[in-house]
Amino acid sequence: MKEVRTRIAPSPTGDPHVGTIYIALFNLAFAKKFNGTFILRIEDTDQTRSHPTFEKNIFEALKWANTSWSEGPDIGGQYGPYRQSERLPIYKKHIAELVEKGKAYRCFATKEELNEMRQVAKKMGTPSGYDRRYRNLSEAEIKKRLDEKQSYVVRLKVPLTGECIFEDAIKGRVVTPLADIDDQILLKSDGFPTYHFANVVDDHLMKITHVIRGDEWVSSTPKHILLYEAFGWEQPTFMHMPLLLGKDGRKLSKRKNPTSTFFFKETGYLPEALVNFLTLMGYSTTDEKEIYTFEEFVKDFDPNRIGKSGAFFDIQKLDWLNQQYIINTLSEKDLLNKLKAWQFNDEFFQKILPLCHTRMKTLTEFMELVDFMFINHLNYTDELFSPKKTTKEEAIFILYTFMMLLEKQDLLKSENIEKASHELADLFKINHKKIVMPLLFAAIQGKKFGPPLFKSVEILKKDRVRARLLTAIEFLGSISNKKIALLKEELQKNDLSGFVKQKN
Repeated sequence: MKEVRTRIAPSPTGDPHVGTIYIALFNLAFAKKFNGTFILRIEDTDQTRSHPTFEKNIFEALKWANTSWSEGPDIGGQYGPYRQSERLPIYKKHIAELVEKGKAYRCFATKEELNEMRQVAKKMGTPSGYDRRYRNLSEAEIKKRLDEKQSYVVRLKVPLTGECIFEDAIKGRVVTPLADIDDQILLKSDGFPTYHFANVVDDHLMKITHVIRGDEWVSSTPKHILLYEAFGWEQPTFMHMPLLLGKDGRKLSKRKNPTSTFFFKETGYLPEALVNFLTLMGYSTTDEKEIYTFEEFVKDFDPNRIGKSGAFFDIQKLDWLNQQYIINTLSEKDLLNKLKAWQFNDEFFQKILPLCHTRMKTLTEFMELVDFMFINHLNYTDELFSPKKTTKEEAIFILYTFMMLLEKQDLLKSENIEKASHELADLFKINHKKIVMPLLFAAIQGKKFGPPLFKSVEILKKDRVRARLLTAIEFLGSISNKKIALLKEELQKNDLSGFVKQKN
């Protein structure tokens, strides 16, 4: 029997999602159960969004959740490099092989042509996409275009008829008509491979035997299988895990839920409790036991007990589990040490003391001023969120837009946050001092006024601030996906004044 090899392959394009920890844990458990190897690979082919800070955060988040790997960018291994941006010669070699075999082709479509194709497809009511017009160019025409230095991508030549059939080890038989699969791009015009191509090449060369990933990748699997077939490679076993679902029954999304691993770390959850909680997602233990160590989970792990339907990410269940760990695994001395390591330490106090030093009449007022730094559940009231008679819906639009503006920043710095708040006022054409600031104080500090807001946001960090904005929005009545899409669309035009009445 082959050595079992599994992997986690996150992209360093944002905050480390709790779903990454979830999938990593099941890959690690599967490898440990069958005496195999678990590896970490960084998939940084998206050069416009990838950032070294995000990669560093991936390592930090995985290590905080006590997830270890045997091969990876930080420790090496016999199948490296483990960072895709360092593997470009490998991809180009394999692209050339597919083109030479007639399994892939150069596509010279311009942006204007692609836009035209989308418009035609929209009018005809067909799936929007590429119409394969460059699929069968003659060698002479290809040479002419290359000599003219025309930009191109490389696409897979997908069979036009038939079906792609594979057996998912969790979901069972999956059948996809090939007519539903477009000629996917394998190599972008900048010379970087697409996720799908690099993913397959790396999994093969790194001898991955089991691809265990989220259910959202099922629709992409036929594309991957076609690549395995084009190369003549043996396919790994595919296992698609249940999606993590928010309380609205939809995929857990940062637009409506706290999803960053750092949110759970910074708000006082124990890593052991979060790991325990995530291994309960979409999995049923033999004895219905709910509290166990990861080692116990691995010992009794049976992939046949992984469910097919989505897993509800119940934050109340996580709270209960975390409480059990605090009560049953920590002595009072251990608890004190945890509190000190969390935020009751010199480093954190040195950050917040400048915010209240000149505002305190007595020492007892310290906690009154900075209590919002230590708690999750702020005391929201209708009165807090009604500056200048702003309606709840208008407050929601303003707070959600502020959250989107913060998303554009890799790291929150007070000067950038202040700039974003003024941009917010300009977008809605509202008064910064009388409307924007009261709403932000209310959502982030739970007060009408308090210590310097922008420095507070910098200290709280993006994940906790986002969570507070989401909680405030929910308190005010929530926001629909349709309204979110409309806000994003209008944000591109730099004018959101239609969402609120003028109150200057």
